[in-house]
Amino acid sequence: MNLAQIEDNLQALIADIKPETFIYDMLLAYGTPKSTIKRLQVDGGLNLTRNSNEVIWKSKLWFKSSDSGEIHAEFESIKANPTALRHKPRFVVFTYYDTFLALDTKTSETLEIKITDLAKHFDFFLPLAGMEKAQAKYENPADVKAAERMARLYDEIKKDNATTTKDEVHNLNVFLSRLLFCFFAEDTGIFETAQFTNAIKNHTQTDGSDLNNYLDTLFEVMNTSNENRKADLPQYLSNFPYVNGGLFRHKHFAPTFNRKSREAVLGSGDLLWKDINPDIFGSMIQAVITPEYRGGMGMHYTSVPNIMKVIEPLFLTELYEVFEAALASNSVPDKTKKLKDLLKRIRNIKVFDPACGSGNFLIIAYKELRKLEMAIFKELDKLQGKLGSGTFDFGESSFSEISLKNFYGIELDDFAHEVATLSLWLAEHQMNQLFFKEFGRTRPALPLMETGNIVHGNACRVDWEVVCPKNERSDVSGDEIYILGNPPYLGARILNDVQKADMKFVFFDKVEGYNDLDYIAPWFFKAGKYIEKVNAKCALVSTNSICQGSQVASLWPKILTDNLEIDFVHQSFKWSNNAKAKAAVIVVVLGLRNNSNRPKLIFNKGIKKTVNNISPYLVEGKNVYVFSRRFQLSKLPSMNFGSMPNDGGFLTLSQEEFEDLLDKDANAYVYLKKFAGSKEFINDIKRWCIWIKNDEFENANEINYIKDRIEKVRIHRAKSDRNATNILADFPHRFAEIRHKNSNSIIVPRVSSERRDYMPIGFLNPDFVISDSAQAIYDAEEWVFSLITSRMHMTWLRAVAGRLKSDYRYSTSLCYNTFPFPPISDTKKQELEKYVYKILEEREAHSEKTLAQLYDPEKMPDGLREAHRQNDLAIERCYRDKPFESDEERLEYLFKLYEKMIEEEKNKGTLFEGAKKTKKKKG
Repeated sequence: MNLAQIEDNLQALIADIKPETFIYDMLLAYGTPKSTIKRLQVDGGLNLTRNSNEVIWKSKLWFKSSDSGEIHAEFESIKANPTALRHKPRFVVFTYYDTFLALDTKTSETLEIKITDLAKHFDFFLPLAGMEKAQAKYENPADVKAAERMARLYDEIKKDNATTTKDEVHNLNVFLSRLLFCFFAEDTGIFETAQFTNAIKNHTQTDGSDLNNYLDTLFEVMNTSNENRKADLPQYLSNFPYVNGGLFRHKHFAPTFNRKSREAVLGSGDLLWKDINPDIFGSMIQAVITPEYRGGMGMHYTSVPNIMKVIEPLFLTELYEVFEAALASNSVPDKTKKLKDLLKRIRNIKVFDPACGSGNFLIIAYKELRKLEMAIFKELDKLQGKLGSGTFDFGESSFSEISLKNFYGIELDDFAHEVATLSLWLAEHQMNQLFFKEFGRTRPALPLMETGNIVHGNACRVDWEVVCPKNERSDVSGDEIYILGNPPYLGARILNDVQKADMKFVFFDKVEGYNDLDYIAPWFFKAGKYIEKVNAKCALVSTNSICQGSQVASLWPKILTDNLEIDFVHQSFKWSNNAKAKAAVIVVVLGLRNNSNRPKLIFNKGIKKTVNNISPYLVEGKNVYVFSRRFQLSKLPSMNFGSMPNDGGFLTLSQEEFEDLLDKDANAYVYLKKFAGSKEFINDIKRWCIWIKNDEFENANEINYIKDRIEKVRIHRAKSDRNATNILADFPHRFAEIRHKNSNSIIVPRVSSERRDYMPIGFLNPDFVISDSAQAIYDAEEWVFSLITSRMHMTWLRAVAGRLKSDYRYSTSLCYNTFPFPPISDTKKQELEKYVYKILEEREAHSEKTLAQLYDPEKMPDGLREAHRQNDLAIERCYRDKPFESDEERLEYLFKLYEKMIEEEKNKGTLFEGAKKTKKKKG
């Protein structure tokens, strides 16, 4: 049950209140099962009282009704006497069907309302529906409810209005933006209370036929100053104020309506829009008409708690530390001076989002700075005894001086950049209302002021210093600038031509191998160049891919120069939005700054760790870069790709095709081998391949089935656009790339699920040909299996491997050849072999299961898990006597060893024999 359904249920309840069933109807409205209601109504054991006007449901509810108004005293006595609540109900509800009183015993919140207003306060009882109210510090159920209502309205409008062209979509988008402004305005004192909704109710037909013309006229009125309005304008229109700010400037016709869509407009207007967070205002509008953003409730917007993961460590936490330090000053003059200095500082802060979308990050940053400013005002008023006095004695205005002009953005989408400006203004109005409530004064709401600092453009091409100038000013020591946001992300292999051109524009002649970087790297690169040597910092949300694999060595040496360092990082976590069908991608939040002695912070699952340095792999340690290598850093056997057919699928056979071939000609068996790649090995899929040596070709070609297959391979290769493949058409009976050896081998999948604690590897006999979808170690010794499947190697893999979506992409040159492992004795190798056999024995004990099933972390057999644990400890003893306590400790140790081994290699003059040089790619 979603929030809109709950609210609808409550609306129906209060429209026809039946005292004898009211509490049961209310519980039903929140999704309580009918069977439970029945047990409460009759003698089913749930209701712990026999009083007809009471319901006591243990740990859930104490409800009491009365025909008179004498319930306040009893309600207050219960609040003051916890022993009265011996059955520990979550909610206490008293009512005489006029006034409605409620207590949340967990949060100590109380509610006193008219019972007819119950639907407006539906969120108070959300725990009855299994939804805890305090899901997150900054989330507000009203946001989700508004999103659901607007999605419903959009769907109704769309039924009768075309949204196939770009202009049609934009027209509807603008209309919804204006509609939301009006809803917000009539609930926040900009318009008269319910002025807009009542105007529609009273001056349009119930069938909706004239609503579009009425709204077109009304929006034109709000775009006209009072002195320019027509003298004969009806009062119900002239009562609306002049808005300005560009919101109604351009002519966009309202859509057509019917009875149902008009009712949806009125239903949306009945919401308490003053409770809506302006930080989601633009995202709601933008997402309603963007199919890929629509979740189950029709909306997609970034959650405020996630935004705070960017803002707090970037600047907000440090500002509050300064604030607390000022309050701790012993003398009043010293405290006053420090508070005034902080006030001046925050008023000169610039916040810049170079991928601002609808302005979420800018709005939250603005609101948080306003909250801090108000806290400073309170303390200064206390110190000077001038609460609401007008001005401070140092000449500062008694109004807020945090200007929207200090908030900058770049956005590619034209409408989004317009909405960002409007949303910022709504946030300003909301904060002005809070200011007025606290201090009794504020600036007028209308007309809207133009801000002009949200630029429509391509952030990869626009000069950021033009958008957000870094010039110093005479009244401050210099600009304090914070770059933040959530830039777009696209993998390097799926860019369109424009995005490829963006990458070339930013990186050509600056970063080798930039074509392999994901389309988020330009924001980090440009942010690094922007903040160098100035009073600025940045923090951006990113998929964790640019801190993994080959991208690290390509990008980060160009960013983490002598001047810049990583300030903080929120290590990988799921970045989700507030939609029902929550979008979630694995991300990091990464902060950059000029070199500083201030602590560097690593956040992981709610734990904060102070470190000396954060490496580009986002763990504690030096700025070490792992480059691809042709040869092994450690004394390990060679690992290679498997054999590649390049055959159009004609040299490989399914199990069914294999059996069909042998039914036709059993002599074909001598020309067949088992065939396994990553998918086949992990999922126990039986496949075969035609494997013919040169001197066997004539005999094999006499088998018609094989002859036909070979001819199809020849045709496939001959038609290729690649010359090298055309040449292979002369040898159609052979794989294109043959690496198979007639020996035992270890197969290592090139792709493995990120969910697995261990990568499933295994031994294969010479009858298997390993495909190029896996890696192979031939003439394999058993102890190597122990090493590759160990937690130490998995920890290295997670840090340096690339990703295919979120799965691990195992690379010989990056994962295996770079892996630091100390030399070990033959005795130690024999010891490791024992653990290998134990792992294989445990697998064999569950031979009915595939490796995919065995290595599912939620279903892994205990015996197999214990065998791996013992193997992990044995491998760790190869590094040091003391076991490692965490993967972070393992990785820190591995990077130090890697750095040491690279240095030793360099000193011996063998580094460039082992390291793979990256050839510079031209644009």
